[in-house]
Amino acid sequence: MAPAKINLSLRILGKRPDGFHELETLMAPIGLADAIEVSHGMGHGITLTCNDPELSTGSENLCVKAAEAFRMATGLDHGIVITLLKRIPHGAGLGGGSSDAAAVLKGLNELFDHPLVEEELYQIAATLGSDIPFFLGSGPAWCRGRGEILEGVDSLPQRKLLLIKPPFPVPTVWAYKKYAELKESGKLPAEPEKQFLGDLEIVNDLEAPVFHKYLLLPVMKTWLCEQPAVEAAFMTGSGSTMVAVLAPDVTAQQISVLKKGIQSEFGETMWVTETAWGMGNGK
Repeated sequence: MAPAKINLSLRILGKRPDGFHELETLMAPIGLADAIEVSHGMGHGITLTCNDPELSTGSENLCVKAAEAFRMATGLDHGIVITLLKRIPHGAGLGGGSSDAAAVLKGLNELFDHPLVEEELYQIAATLGSDIPFFLGSGPAWCRGRGEILEGVDSLPQRKLLLIKPPFPVPTVWAYKKYAELKESGKLPAEPEKQFLGDLEIVNDLEAPVFHKYLLLPVMKTWLCEQPAVEAAFMTGSGSTMVAVLAPDVTAQQISVLKKGIQSEFGETMWVTETAWGMGNGK
């Protein structure tokens, strides 16, 4: 399985010499997950099949890139077949593509009887994408640097989550570029809005640039925060998914009312799903 993630905190600390942004983000895997199967294939090619027709299955797909990087690192030239069942929407800030790539690396290492040690897998993951090393682990973690420096977190306060994704994606590269533009022009807020989950501070520096263009999202955040069943609401990653952290004592009826309220207030095109932290992350 390849779980989605949410960013409970995402701070941009500055620009790095390599052109990437210096980050400090708390990421947590959640129950929503893609399913991936890797197996031996005929010949020497890498084949990817996927249930989502909008997703490219060619060499630019992160799953294919991960398989190719694995073969280069191991010297193997076996044929590989990857089957991907997508449940995580793309362009959503949920890390689906990165998680899929990490699952391919782990799956191939197991399929070929562990030719790489854990450190080597992390090194490959870091070359493929900033979020991918996180998904090689199994629990929440603070991610620093480009995202490749990991510090595990024991557990998080147990909560149910509601994910709400509008019918549009937000390109990650655009979000970071817009953040840099607003920062340079002095148009970023002096201090981003903060919320709390127990002692944990929830903040996302990318909300300001994304909310600047996608005006539905700040309206949705305000509305969610006003609902009695919601403890906190925020955008995850670069969006466009909004996360509602539900109150500890929320009932099934309150969740049902909240879901209906979202559809009524923001339209039937909203993708809404209920989930929670990935296994072992709650307390």
